[in-house]
Amino acid sequence: MKPLSRPLFAAVAALFALLMIGTRFHHFGDVLHLPDASMALFFLGGIYLRKHLAFVGFVVLSVLVDWYSVSYAGVSDFCITVAYSFMPLAYAMLWYAGRLLAPRYDGSLKSHLIVFGGLLVSATLSYAISNGAFYWLGGRYTEPNATQYVQRFLQWAPLFVRAAAAYVLAAQVVQALLFRFAPGARDGRAARA
Repeated sequence: MKPLSRPLFAAVAALFALLMIGTRFHHFGDVLHLPDASMALFFLGGIYLRKHLAFVGFVVLSVLVDWYSVSYAGVSDFCITVAYSFMPLAYAMLWYAGRLLAPRYDGSLKSHLIVFGGLLVSATLSYAISNGAFYWLGGRYTEPNATQYVQRFLQWAPLFVRAAAAYVLAAQVVQALLFRFAPGARDGRAARA
C-alpha cells in the first residue's frame, strides 16, 4: 500500500483520534459504548499513517485521554501504576507490526489475510506486554505467580484481541469497498484527486 497523500493522512489521523477519544473511556463497552479501539488504531496507524511522529502523537493522546478520564470523568485509577510506563512499548508492538505489513497490503485477499493474521499476533503480544507489566510490576497482586498470571491472561486476552480484530476487520471491509468502487483508490490516484 502506498503512503497516503497529505490531505488523506490528515483526515485518517483525525478520524483515528476521534475514535480513540470516543471509545477509550469504556474499555469493554456496554449498550451505549463501543469497546476501546486503541489497540486496533495503533495497528491501523502503522499501516495507514506509518510516521514515527504520528505514533508519538497517538501515545500522547492516549495518555491525555487516560489522564482526563481519571482526573475528571470518574474513571478508576486502578490501572495507573508504574506498569503504565510499558504502554508505549505495547502500542509500539502494534504500530510497527502494522507498518511492517503496510507494503504488502495491496487489497488482495491474501494481503487481507496476512494483515489480519498480523493483527492477531501483534495484539496478543501487545496485550502480553501491557498485562504482564501490570501483573508483575503493578503492585496490585500480593503474591504474583506464573499460574495465576497465565489464568488471567487466558481470561482477558481474548476480549482485548477480539475487540481489536473487530475494528481491523471493519477497516479491511471499508478498504475493500473503496478499492472496488472508487476508481484509482488502489494506486493512490483517488487520494490525490
